[in-house]
Amino acid sequence: MNVSARPKITLWDYITGSARLVRMTNLVIVVVTQYFTRILLIGPRDEWRSIIANADMFFLSLSTVCIAAAGYIINDYFDIKIDIVNKPERVVVGRYLKRRWAMGAHQILNVLGAVLGLVVSPYIFVINVFSITLLWFYSERYKRLPFIGNFIVSLLTGFSLLILTVHFPANRHLVFIYAAFSFFISLVREIVKDMEDIKGDEAHGCRTLPIIWGIRQTKNFLYVILLMFVTTLFVMARALDNNVLIILFFLLLIPIALLTASLARADTRRDFKRISSLCKIIMLLGLITMAWA
Repeated sequence: MNVSARPKITLWDYITGSARLVRMTNLVIVVVTQYFTRILLIGPRDEWRSIIANADMFFLSLSTVCIAAAGYIINDYFDIKIDIVNKPERVVVGRYLKRRWAMGAHQILNVLGAVLGLVVSPYIFVINVFSITLLWFYSERYKRLPFIGNFIVSLLTGFSLLILTVHFPANRHLVFIYAAFSFFISLVREIVKDMEDIKGDEAHGCRTLPIIWGIRQTKNFLYVILLMFVTTLFVMARALDNNVLIILFFLLLIPIALLTASLARADTRRDFKRISSLCKIIMLLGLITMAWA
């Protein structure tokens, strides 16, 4: 398939392609997660209407969305050849959008994200610039290296919650726990996605964990991460003497155990794709537990 040959496309193709490019569903999840964190963890909960209407919260969340969207664009920009092998139906850059347009959109969104962060706080601006820089190097270089790319994406996922505590410092301890939750489940999912995409990654010289270690040893590494994940949650909840959180995390052990069992049996691309989806479900369940935290 020659991605440089762009077929004639309709306006609807352009709209749906652009939505896929910036992972619109993921961006909505980011916004919902940030607002849930602001209302349910930081609070006060009974002032949820004023929180939703708060300009600083709106600009902070919008800046996060702009930077995340820019990150998705630059990631696809650098990964055209790999995605043709791994996910040909999702290739947008070069098919629906010219490469220079994609790069232009990436730059505009990054500038917008940085400026919106500055409107909220100089500290938010610095964190946003750091995130923009990290996302560039991730897409251009680190994604193809073992573990470091997985770690960067997971770290930025946790940052999407931690950044709220910079401007809204109340109940930081609760936000830290859920940021750790987001970091670990994202890390598991990123490594599983590397296992899912091993064919295209290997064909284009990537050095991800499944490629240099093999599937079996990568699975063993994931078991260690899952153990660290569960242990960290309970240690943090216990340190806060929060019995409700401990009970909630015990309930989350059920889907986490299912994930572990599924991982042990997985050996095909379809299996790993299902595990990746299960990680998303666990992340959603974690979000729901905020209501009782």
